[in-house]
Amino acid sequence: MPPAKRRARTYDSAKIRAAVLAQFGNVRDGVRALTEEQLARPTDLGDWSVRELAAHITMAVETVSRNLDRDEPPKAELGLLDWPLATAARAGDIADGSSRLAAENPDLDALYARTGQRLTERLATAPDDRLLAARTGVMTLADYLVTRTVELVVHTDDLNRAAGTEIPFDRQALAACTRLLADALAVKAPGASTEVRIPPYAVVQCVEGPRHTRGTPPNVVETDPLTWIRLATGRVAWKAALEDAKVSASGERADLGGLLPLMG
Repeated sequence: MPPAKRRARTYDSAKIRAAVLAQFGNVRDGVRALTEEQLARPTDLGDWSVRELAAHITMAVETVSRNLDRDEPPKAELGLLDWPLATAARAGDIADGSSRLAAENPDLDALYARTGQRLTERLATAPDDRLLAARTGVMTLADYLVTRTVELVVHTDDLNRAAGTEIPFDRQALAACTRLLADALAVKAPGASTEVRIPPYAVVQCVEGPRHTRGTPPNVVETDPLTWIRLATGRVAWKAALEDAKVSASGERADLGGLLPLMG
């Protein structure tokens, strides 16, 4: 009998909305403090500079406002757990748009101010079930906002590593990002032979094989949230994380190297 289709976990809408706004505010404060030398530094994201990465982060939330301004699509096409695995196809378009946005907006703080104001105003009246025509497919606003926690957390980490900053992570945003990417792994590799632990935010079972029912699971992977996010998004390779003792893996089915990254 094939495994049952995994149901998406539920997220508190008010907390997710607050988390998106809070993390965007954290990034704005961090970007405002960057020097020209820091803005010119390269990142690990292709040819992007820190300035282009900072501009891209505004795109990640402006897409909410922009789609709320458009006519509502007739029906949803993409569930929340489908989103992480559907991101690779749009990578080229996103890169081109970010470079252009950075060139057209030398005053990054003004760009962040406009973007944040638009987002706050539109979220004040938009219902959770409002449909948005996102790049990856039509989603509800509630689901799409969860994906924005992934964009914001992942790129906050990118900024910190590239610019040498310590922009903080909103706890709710970090939790939602971690959980969505963990659940996406369980969708990609359904099963219950391996337990993946990402304390304090997520535990999922995945990978085909004998089902564990009691006691300590025979196959266990454990890591911290940021390491998991880097693995899931291709910022860190599985082998390197093991060698650096950033992840522990025990059992013959605990090698996740062939399943990662999850996002393009």
